[in-house]
Amino acid sequence: MIGAIRHEVPAIVGLALPIVTGLAASTLIGVTDSLMLAPLGPVPLAAVGLTGAVAVLFYAAIYGLLSALSVRIGAAWGAGEGRAIPGILRSGLALGALVGVGSALLMAALWPLLPLLHQPEEVVGAMRAYWFWICAFLIPFSILTVFKSAFEAVDRPWLGTAFAFLGVAINVPLNYGLIWGLGPLPQLGLTGAGLASFLAETIALGAAFLWWRRAPSMRRLRLRRQVALGEMGLTFREGAPLGAMYVVETASVSVATLMIGAFGTVALAGNQVAMAVGGLLYMLPMGVAGAVAIRVAQERGAGNVDALRPIALAAVGVAGVWLVAAAVTLALQGEAIARLVTDDPQVVAVAAAIFLVFAPMQISDAVQSAMLGALRGLSDTAWPAMVSAIAYWPVALPLGYVLAHWLGMGPSGIWAGYILALAGAGAALCLRFWHRTALLAQSPSV
Repeated sequence: MIGAIRHEVPAIVGLALPIVTGLAASTLIGVTDSLMLAPLGPVPLAAVGLTGAVAVLFYAAIYGLLSALSVRIGAAWGAGEGRAIPGILRSGLALGALVGVGSALLMAALWPLLPLLHQPEEVVGAMRAYWFWICAFLIPFSILTVFKSAFEAVDRPWLGTAFAFLGVAINVPLNYGLIWGLGPLPQLGLTGAGLASFLAETIALGAAFLWWRRAPSMRRLRLRRQVALGEMGLTFREGAPLGAMYVVETASVSVATLMIGAFGTVALAGNQVAMAVGGLLYMLPMGVAGAVAIRVAQERGAGNVDALRPIALAAVGVAGVWLVAAAVTLALQGEAIARLVTDDPQVVAVAAAIFLVFAPMQISDAVQSAMLGALRGLSDTAWPAMVSAIAYWPVALPLGYVLAHWLGMGPSGIWAGYILALAGAGAALCLRFWHRTALLAQSPSV
């Protein structure tokens, strides 16, 4: 068993790194918008932040729903059923377009609610066009996510990452030209940043489409196959619980932030410093979850049931080693890390206290994320999504409130509730995976 686990580590790392890098690319669009709009003052920055706070829910839903595609393609790839992959991909592209359009329309429909949420009038008044361009951005983002999932599942993960970063690279000069007006381009300010983001993602999608249609290495992925409604339905049924889970998880974090707001402005500022670091660390378990899902799907498709548990344990090991190192660093150097962001001693103190809680939470998150990905590779998504939803809402948030207010932990107590919740979820998912793999060993058709 140990030898099999060691053998899987390079494969997990080789898949996780490009997935993590690709996930980071999706956040860099908003980062570049913020940096390049900063000279225009606080209103455009607030507009980007408010729009991003809503858009991130849609990014999470799209990623979760369409990630089932990598499992379906990975299983076919592992089974040597290469001729089935073009049909799955074409159906996935059709589903991605539908999901993108639906997400864009739903986000656009939320616009009238912003004034009802008591958001600053000057911000809402300035951001209308930016908001709707980001709604439109969801369409190419969704379809490009399908291409990335397909490339990852056939062992070409860096290809999808390259197209994701192509969008980021194009966004920078387009932003500059459309925000400030360059040559014949109009000076559009905040609106220009939204338009640039949409155009950059659309160009990156066009490049991925042309690569798929023209590159010799893609020949096996573009055999003519009809779009199958049944295949779209299977992908949607497998992916919908994951999409819902990521939305529930993201919303839980948003509620936790609101709960910390009850402790005042300094607490919110300290939490923001901690979250900026924690958000980067969170990319790795998400990448490992994607990698283990693909490896489990490939070996399941190939009928190698004995390889499934070593793959899952290798994933836990990879995520665990990284996050234990991160936990030790946060525990010992949290105050120094916070001072890299701010020199306000009160904010630093709050951030350092939250880092102490984030440290053990990294370990719980490593196990929970890896096992969630392993079960995804078995096309088992509904039950794990329910377990995670229970962990994040009826367990983590009430427990965090008790620790923060009744036991006097303050802002860091809100996040302390997640330690036990994620640990419990991780244990439940481990038991589920062991049970499912035992059934597969007895009857591979299960």
